Amino acid sequence: MILGMKTPTGLEEKLAGVWSLLDERTRRLTAANEARALGHGGISEVSRVCGLSRKAIAKGIEEIEAGLAPPPGRVRQPGAGRKSITTHDPRLLTALDRLIDPESRCDPESPLRWLCKSTRTVAAQLTRQKHPISHVKVAQLLHEQGYSLQSNRKTEEGGDHPDRDAQFRYINTQVKGALAKGTPVISVDTKKKELIGDYENGGRQWLPAKKPVKVQGHDFPQPDVPRAYPYGIYDLERNTGFVNVGTDHDTGAFAVASIRGWWHHEGRRLYCEAKALLITADGGGSNGSRLRLWKLELQKLADETGLCVSVCHFPPGTSKWNKVEHRLFSFISSNWRGEPLRDYETIVKLISRTATAKGLKVTCRLDRRKYPTGRKVTEEEMRRLNLERDKFHGDWNYTIRPQSAKPI
Repeated sequence: MILGMKTPTGLEEKLAGVWSLLDERTRRLTAANEARALGHGGISEVSRVCGLSRKAIAKGIEEIEAGLAPPPGRVRQPGAGRKSITTHDPRLLTALDRLIDPESRCDPESPLRWLCKSTRTVAAQLTRQKHPISHVKVAQLLHEQGYSLQSNRKTEEGGDHPDRDAQFRYINTQVKGALAKGTPVISVDTKKKELIGDYENGGRQWLPAKKPVKVQGHDFPQPDVPRAYPYGIYDLERNTGFVNVGTDHDTGAFAVASIRGWWHHEGRRLYCEAKALLITADGGGSNGSRLRLWKLELQKLADETGLCVSVCHFPPGTSKWNKVEHRLFSFISSNWRGEPLRDYETIVKLISRTATAKGLKVTCRLDRRKYPTGRKVTEEEMRRLNLERDKFHGDWNYTIRPQSAKPI
Protein backbone atom coordinates (compact mmCIF):
# COMPACT_ATOMS: atom_id res chain seq x y z
CA MET A 1 0.00 0.00 0.00
CA ILE A 2 1.06 3.57 -0.53
CA LEU A 3 -0.78 5.21 2.35
CA GLY A 4 -3.49 3.86 4.60
CA MET A 5 -5.14 1.20 2.35
CA LYS A 6 -5.77 -2.13 4.08
CA THR A 7 -6.57 -4.03 0.88
CA PRO A 8 -4.42 -3.63 -2.25
CA THR A 9 -6.22 -2.30 -5.33
CA GLY A 10 -5.23 -2.06 -8.97
CA LEU A 11 -4.67 1.68 -8.61
CA GLU A 12 -2.45 1.23 -5.59
CA GLU A 13 -0.33 -1.41 -7.35
CA LYS A 14 -0.06 0.84 -10.37
CA LEU A 15 1.25 3.78 -8.33
CA ALA A 16 3.40 1.80 -5.88
CA GLY A 17 6.04 0.93 -8.46
CA VAL A 18 6.90 4.54 -9.34
CA TRP A 19 5.67 6.65 -6.42
CA SER A 20 9.00 6.74 -4.54
CA LEU A 21 10.80 7.87 -7.71
CA LEU A 22 8.64 10.95 -8.27
CA ASP A 23 9.20 14.48 -7.00
CA GLU A 24 6.55 16.80 -5.61
CA ARG A 25 5.28 18.02 -8.98
CA THR A 26 5.27 14.70 -10.83
CA ARG A 27 3.43 13.00 -7.92
CA ARG A 28 0.75 15.68 -8.12
CA LEU A 29 0.42 15.35 -11.89
CA THR A 30 0.41 11.52 -11.81
CA ALA A 31 -2.32 11.50 -9.17
CA ALA A 32 -4.27 14.12 -11.10
CA ASN A 33 -4.04 12.12 -14.32
CA GLU A 34 -5.39 8.98 -12.59
CA ALA A 35 -8.21 11.00 -11.01
CA ARG A 36 -9.22 12.36 -14.41
CA ALA A 37 -9.28 8.83 -15.82
CA LEU A 38 -11.56 7.61 -13.01
CA GLY A 39 -14.07 10.40 -13.61
CA HIS A 40 -16.60 11.31 -10.91
CA GLY A 41 -15.22 10.59 -7.43
CA GLY A 42 -11.75 10.02 -8.84
CA ILE A 43 -10.14 12.75 -6.76
CA SER A 44 -11.38 11.23 -3.51
CA GLU A 45 -10.37 7.70 -4.56
CA VAL A 46 -6.83 8.71 -5.57
CA SER A 47 -6.45 10.80 -2.44
CA ARG A 48 -7.25 7.77 -0.26
CA VAL A 49 -4.75 5.61 -2.13
CA CYS A 50 -1.74 7.91 -2.44
CA GLY A 51 -2.26 10.25 0.52
CA LEU A 52 -2.16 13.54 -1.41
CA SER A 53 -4.76 16.08 -0.41
CA ARG A 54 -7.81 16.65 -2.59
CA LYS A 55 -6.65 20.25 -3.04
CA ALA A 56 -3.25 19.15 -4.40
CA ILE A 57 -4.84 16.70 -6.83
CA ALA A 58 -7.35 19.31 -8.01
CA LYS A 59 -4.46 21.73 -8.57
CA GLY A 60 -2.68 19.05 -10.63
CA ILE A 61 -5.77 18.65 -12.82
CA GLU A 62 -5.81 22.42 -13.41
CA GLU A 63 -2.15 22.34 -14.43
CA ILE A 64 -2.73 19.47 -16.86
CA GLU A 65 -5.75 21.14 -18.45
CA ALA A 66 -3.97 24.52 -18.67
CA GLY A 67 -0.72 22.99 -19.91
CA LEU A 68 1.29 24.81 -17.21
CA ALA A 69 4.93 23.84 -16.75
CA PRO A 70 7.53 25.39 -14.44
CA PRO A 71 10.68 26.99 -15.87
CA PRO A 72 13.59 24.60 -16.60
CA GLY A 73 15.29 23.42 -13.46
CA ARG A 74 12.34 24.18 -11.19
CA VAL A 75 9.71 21.97 -9.61
CA ARG A 76 7.39 24.80 -8.65
CA GLN A 77 6.20 27.86 -10.47
CA PRO A 78 7.96 31.10 -9.42
CA GLY A 79 6.33 32.41 -6.27
CA ALA A 80 4.82 29.05 -5.41
CA GLY A 81 5.22 27.38 -2.05
CA ARG A 82 4.60 28.60 1.46
CA LYS A 83 4.93 32.37 1.84
CA SER A 84 7.23 33.76 4.54
CA ILE A 85 5.72 34.88 7.81
CA THR A 86 6.69 38.48 7.06
CA THR A 87 4.71 38.30 3.81
CA HIS A 88 1.60 37.12 5.65
CA ASP A 89 2.21 39.68 8.42
CA PRO A 90 3.97 42.74 6.92
CA ARG A 91 3.93 44.61 10.25
CA LEU A 92 5.69 41.83 12.14
CA LEU A 93 9.24 43.19 11.78
CA THR A 94 8.13 46.65 12.87
CA ALA A 95 6.45 45.17 15.94
CA LEU A 96 9.57 43.11 16.68
CA ASP A 97 11.85 46.16 16.44
CA ARG A 98 9.58 48.21 18.68
CA LEU A 99 9.52 45.42 21.21
CA ILE A 100 13.26 44.75 21.18
CA ASP A 101 14.90 48.14 20.69
CA PRO A 102 14.05 49.65 24.12
CA GLU A 103 15.45 46.51 25.72
CA SER A 104 18.71 46.55 23.77
CA ARG A 105 21.89 46.94 25.78
CA CYS A 106 22.81 50.03 23.75
CA ASP A 107 26.23 48.68 22.92
CA PRO A 108 28.05 51.65 21.35
CA GLU A 109 30.70 49.36 19.89
CA SER A 110 28.90 47.65 17.08
CA PRO A 111 25.67 47.45 15.07
CA LEU A 112 25.25 44.08 16.75
CA ARG A 113 22.59 44.62 19.44
CA TRP A 114 22.52 42.52 22.59
CA LEU A 115 19.07 41.46 23.77
CA CYS A 116 18.10 40.55 27.34
CA LYS A 117 14.91 38.59 26.65
CA SER A 118 14.43 34.95 25.75
CA THR A 119 12.90 34.02 22.39
CA ARG A 120 9.90 32.48 24.15
CA THR A 121 9.25 35.74 26.01
CA VAL A 122 9.47 37.73 22.80
CA ALA A 123 7.20 35.27 20.95
CA ALA A 124 4.60 35.43 23.71
CA GLN A 125 4.57 39.25 23.68
CA LEU A 126 4.27 39.37 19.89
CA THR A 127 1.41 36.86 19.98
CA ARG A 128 -0.40 39.04 22.53
CA GLN A 129 0.02 41.91 20.08
CA LYS A 130 -1.80 39.83 17.41
CA HIS A 131 1.38 38.72 15.66
CA PRO A 132 1.30 34.94 16.25
CA ILE A 133 4.80 33.50 15.99
CA SER A 134 6.89 30.68 17.44
CA HIS A 135 10.05 31.17 19.48
CA VAL A 136 12.05 29.38 16.76
CA LYS A 137 10.90 31.88 14.13
CA VAL A 138 11.68 34.76 16.53
CA ALA A 139 15.28 33.53 16.80
CA GLN A 140 15.53 33.29 13.01
CA LEU A 141 14.17 36.81 12.46
CA LEU A 142 16.41 38.30 15.16
CA HIS A 143 19.44 36.71 13.56
CA GLU A 144 18.45 38.07 10.15
CA GLN A 145 17.98 41.55 11.65
CA GLY A 146 21.48 41.62 13.14
CA TYR A 147 20.62 40.82 16.76
CA SER A 148 22.49 38.43 19.01
CA LEU A 149 19.94 36.92 21.35
CA GLN A 150 21.09 36.38 24.94
CA SER A 151 19.39 34.57 27.78
CA ASN A 152 17.76 36.32 30.73
CA ARG A 153 20.75 35.61 32.95
CA LYS A 154 22.67 38.62 34.26
CA THR A 155 26.08 39.15 32.71
CA GLU A 156 29.05 39.79 34.97
CA GLU A 157 30.58 43.02 33.70
CA GLY A 158 31.42 44.56 37.06
CA GLY A 159 28.96 46.27 39.35
CA ASP A 160 25.67 46.69 37.52
CA HIS A 161 24.52 50.23 38.27
CA PRO A 162 20.72 50.61 38.11
CA ASP A 163 21.10 53.44 35.58
CA ARG A 164 23.63 51.59 33.48
CA ASP A 165 21.47 51.11 30.37
CA ALA A 166 19.95 54.56 30.71
CA GLN A 167 23.45 56.05 30.67
CA PHE A 168 24.30 54.07 27.55
CA ARG A 169 21.22 55.50 25.85
CA TYR A 170 22.12 58.99 27.05
CA ILE A 171 25.66 58.71 25.69
CA ASN A 172 24.37 57.50 22.33
CA THR A 173 21.94 60.40 22.14
CA GLN A 174 24.65 62.94 22.97
CA VAL A 175 27.11 61.44 20.49
CA LYS A 176 24.59 61.33 17.65
CA GLY A 177 23.50 64.89 18.34
CA ALA A 178 27.08 66.17 18.42
CA LEU A 179 28.07 64.39 15.22
CA ALA A 180 24.99 65.74 13.46
CA LYS A 181 26.09 69.28 14.37
CA GLY A 182 29.68 68.73 13.24
CA THR A 183 30.98 68.83 16.81
CA PRO A 184 34.10 66.70 17.34
CA VAL A 185 33.52 63.59 19.45
CA ILE A 186 36.48 61.73 20.92
CA SER A 187 36.74 58.56 22.98
CA VAL A 188 39.65 58.58 25.43
CA ASP A 189 41.39 56.22 27.81
CA THR A 190 44.80 55.04 28.99
CA LYS A 191 45.99 51.73 27.59
CA LYS A 192 47.60 49.44 30.16
CA LYS A 193 51.12 50.46 31.08
CA GLU A 194 53.87 48.61 29.24
CA LEU A 195 57.29 47.53 30.49
CA ILE A 196 60.24 48.85 28.50
CA GLY A 197 62.95 46.27 27.83
CA ASP A 198 63.42 42.63 26.89
CA TYR A 199 60.14 41.43 28.33
CA GLU A 200 57.65 39.05 26.81
CA ASN A 201 54.91 40.62 24.73
CA GLY A 202 51.85 38.43 24.19
CA GLY A 203 50.95 37.05 20.78
CA ARG A 204 52.89 35.48 17.94
CA GLN A 205 54.55 36.74 14.78
CA TRP A 206 56.05 35.11 11.69
CA LEU A 207 59.76 34.37 12.14
CA PRO A 208 62.25 31.85 10.67
CA ALA A 209 61.61 28.38 12.07
CA LYS A 210 63.18 27.67 15.48
CA LYS A 211 64.44 31.25 15.81
CA PRO A 212 62.14 32.94 18.35
CA VAL A 213 62.95 36.33 19.78
CA LYS A 214 64.63 35.77 23.13
CA VAL A 215 63.40 37.74 26.13
CA GLN A 216 63.88 37.59 29.88
CA GLY A 217 62.53 34.50 31.61
CA HIS A 218 60.68 36.43 34.33
CA ASP A 219 58.51 39.53 34.21
CA PHE A 220 59.28 40.81 37.71
CA PRO A 221 60.89 44.18 36.98
CA GLN A 222 62.52 46.40 39.55
CA PRO A 223 60.95 49.77 40.35
CA ASP A 224 63.56 51.55 38.26
CA VAL A 225 62.51 49.72 35.04
CA PRO A 226 60.92 52.32 32.74
CA ARG A 227 57.25 52.11 31.84
CA ALA A 228 55.19 53.50 29.01
CA TYR A 229 51.71 54.98 29.49
CA PRO A 230 49.91 55.16 26.10
CA TYR A 231 46.94 57.53 26.31
CA GLY A 232 44.62 57.16 23.33
CA ILE A 233 42.24 59.60 21.66
CA TYR A 234 39.92 58.11 19.05
CA ASP A 235 38.05 60.44 16.69
CA LEU A 236 34.65 58.82 16.09
CA GLU A 237 33.80 60.87 13.00
CA ARG A 238 37.07 60.44 11.11
CA ASN A 239 38.19 57.00 12.35
CA THR A 240 41.60 58.27 13.38
CA GLY A 241 43.64 57.70 16.49
CA PHE A 242 46.11 59.84 18.39
CA VAL A 243 48.28 58.25 21.08
CA ASN A 244 50.40 60.18 23.56
CA VAL A 245 52.99 57.86 25.12
CA GLY A 246 53.88 59.13 28.58
CA THR A 247 57.06 58.17 30.43
CA ASP A 248 56.26 59.43 33.94
CA HIS A 249 52.86 58.86 35.57
CA ASP A 250 49.26 58.44 34.42
CA THR A 251 47.57 61.39 36.12
CA GLY A 252 44.66 63.68 35.35
CA ALA A 253 47.12 66.28 34.12
CA PHE A 254 48.66 63.74 31.74
CA ALA A 255 45.23 62.74 30.42
CA VAL A 256 44.23 66.33 29.61
CA ALA A 257 47.70 67.08 28.21
CA SER A 258 47.16 64.21 25.79
CA ILE A 259 43.80 65.65 24.71
CA ARG A 260 45.41 69.06 24.36
CA GLY A 261 48.13 67.52 22.19
CA TRP A 262 45.47 65.97 19.95
CA TRP A 263 43.64 69.28 19.62
CA HIS A 264 46.75 71.28 18.71
CA HIS A 265 48.13 68.57 16.40
CA GLU A 266 44.93 67.57 14.61
CA GLY A 267 41.69 68.78 16.14
CA ARG A 268 41.80 72.51 15.55
CA ARG A 269 42.81 71.95 11.92
CA LEU A 270 40.08 69.39 11.24
CA TYR A 271 37.37 71.20 13.23
CA CYS A 272 38.35 74.82 12.69
CA GLU A 273 34.80 76.09 13.30
CA ALA A 274 34.08 73.93 16.35
CA LYS A 275 32.73 75.66 19.44
CA ALA A 276 32.46 72.55 21.58
CA LEU A 277 34.07 69.18 22.18
CA LEU A 278 32.39 65.99 23.42
CA ILE A 279 34.49 63.43 25.29
CA THR A 280 33.39 59.92 26.19
CA ALA A 281 35.54 58.40 28.92
CA ASP A 282 35.66 55.66 31.52
CA GLY A 283 34.41 56.34 35.01
CA GLY A 284 37.79 55.74 36.65
CA GLY A 285 41.52 56.14 36.15
CA SER A 286 43.21 59.38 35.17
CA ASN A 287 39.98 60.60 33.50
CA GLY A 288 37.64 59.40 36.24
CA SER A 289 34.33 61.09 36.95
CA ARG A 290 35.37 61.79 40.57
CA LEU A 291 38.89 62.99 39.86
CA ARG A 292 39.22 66.65 40.71
CA LEU A 293 42.50 67.12 38.86
CA TRP A 294 40.88 65.86 35.65
CA LYS A 295 38.18 68.52 35.87
CA LEU A 296 40.62 71.26 36.86
CA GLU A 297 42.81 70.50 33.85
CA LEU A 298 39.77 70.39 31.57
CA GLN A 299 38.90 73.90 32.76
CA LYS A 300 42.38 75.02 31.70
CA LEU A 301 41.86 73.36 28.32
CA ALA A 302 38.49 75.10 27.86
CA ASP A 303 40.03 78.45 28.76
CA GLU A 304 42.93 77.93 26.34
CA THR A 305 40.86 76.80 23.38
CA GLY A 306 37.56 78.57 23.94
CA LEU A 307 35.76 75.23 23.62
CA CYS A 308 32.85 74.09 25.74
CA VAL A 309 34.10 70.69 26.83
CA SER A 310 31.33 68.17 27.53
CA VAL A 311 32.13 64.83 29.14
CA CYS A 312 30.06 61.64 29.32
CA HIS A 313 31.44 58.88 31.53
CA PHE A 314 30.59 55.22 31.10
CA PRO A 315 29.00 53.58 34.15
CA PRO A 316 31.15 51.51 36.52
CA GLY A 317 32.32 48.19 35.11
CA THR A 318 31.56 49.01 31.46
CA SER A 319 34.87 50.39 30.21
CA LYS A 320 35.07 47.78 27.45
CA TRP A 321 32.23 49.54 25.61
CA ASN A 322 34.34 52.67 25.21
CA LYS A 323 35.11 52.90 21.50
CA VAL A 324 38.79 53.65 22.00
CA GLU A 325 39.18 50.13 23.39
CA HIS A 326 38.05 48.20 20.32
CA ARG A 327 38.51 50.81 17.60
CA LEU A 328 42.08 51.72 18.56
CA PHE A 329 43.74 49.79 21.40
CA SER A 330 42.77 46.35 20.12
CA PHE A 331 44.46 47.03 16.77
CA ILE A 332 47.56 48.42 18.44
CA SER A 333 47.87 45.24 20.52
CA SER A 334 47.41 43.13 17.40
CA ASN A 335 50.00 45.12 15.48
CA TRP A 336 52.78 44.76 18.06
CA ARG A 337 51.97 41.20 19.19
CA GLY A 338 55.03 39.10 19.85
CA GLU A 339 57.35 42.11 19.55
CA PRO A 340 59.35 43.03 22.70
CA LEU A 341 58.94 46.71 23.51
CA ARG A 342 62.65 47.33 23.98
CA ASP A 343 62.52 51.14 24.04
CA TYR A 344 60.15 54.07 23.69
CA GLU A 345 61.04 54.59 20.03
CA THR A 346 59.91 51.03 19.26
CA ILE A 347 56.55 51.70 20.89
CA VAL A 348 56.05 54.95 18.97
CA LYS A 349 56.91 53.34 15.63
CA LEU A 350 54.69 50.30 16.19
CA ILE A 351 51.72 52.43 17.21
CA SER A 352 52.22 54.84 14.30
CA ARG A 353 52.18 51.95 11.83
CA THR A 354 48.86 50.59 13.09
CA ALA A 355 46.21 50.58 10.36
CA THR A 356 43.08 48.64 9.43
CA ALA A 357 41.26 47.65 6.26
CA LYS A 358 38.56 50.20 7.14
CA GLY A 359 41.03 53.07 7.00
CA LEU A 360 42.13 53.61 10.59
CA LYS A 361 45.20 55.85 10.80
CA VAL A 362 47.12 56.49 13.99
CA THR A 363 49.43 59.30 15.03
CA CYS A 364 51.76 58.72 17.97
CA ARG A 365 54.11 60.96 19.87
CA LEU A 366 56.38 60.55 22.89
CA ASP A 367 55.73 62.73 25.95
CA ARG A 368 58.74 62.92 28.30
CA ARG A 369 57.27 65.63 30.53
CA LYS A 370 56.86 65.04 34.25
CA TYR A 371 53.42 64.54 35.77
CA PRO A 372 53.95 64.25 39.53
CA THR A 373 51.41 62.42 41.62
CA GLY A 374 49.83 63.68 44.84
CA ARG A 375 48.52 66.99 43.45
CA LYS A 376 45.71 68.14 45.74
CA VAL A 377 42.89 70.23 44.29
CA THR A 378 41.37 72.51 46.92
CA GLU A 379 37.71 73.31 47.48
CA GLU A 380 38.38 76.87 46.37
CA GLU A 381 39.78 75.66 43.04
CA MET A 382 36.73 73.46 42.55
CA ARG A 383 34.36 76.35 43.23
CA ARG A 384 36.06 78.40 40.53
CA LEU A 385 35.33 75.82 37.88
CA ASN A 386 32.77 76.91 35.30
CA LEU A 387 31.15 73.47 35.45
CA GLU A 388 27.54 72.77 34.56
CA ARG A 389 26.14 69.37 35.45
CA ASP A 390 23.55 67.75 33.18
CA LYS A 391 20.10 67.04 34.56
CA PHE A 392 20.62 63.32 34.08
CA HIS A 393 23.41 62.01 36.30
CA GLY A 394 25.38 65.20 36.65
CA ASP A 395 28.16 63.18 38.26
CA TRP A 396 28.68 61.36 34.94
CA ASN A 397 27.60 64.02 32.46
CA TYR A 398 28.75 67.61 32.65
CA THR A 399 30.05 70.54 30.60
CA ILE A 400 33.01 72.77 31.46
CA ARG A 401 32.76 76.15 29.79
CA PRO A 402 35.63 78.60 29.32
CA GLN A 403 35.92 81.37 31.88
CA SER A 404 36.41 83.69 28.95
CA ALA A 405 34.89 83.15 25.50
CA LYS A 406 38.03 84.47 23.86
CA PRO A 407 40.23 81.55 22.69
CA ILE A 408 43.97 81.78 23.12
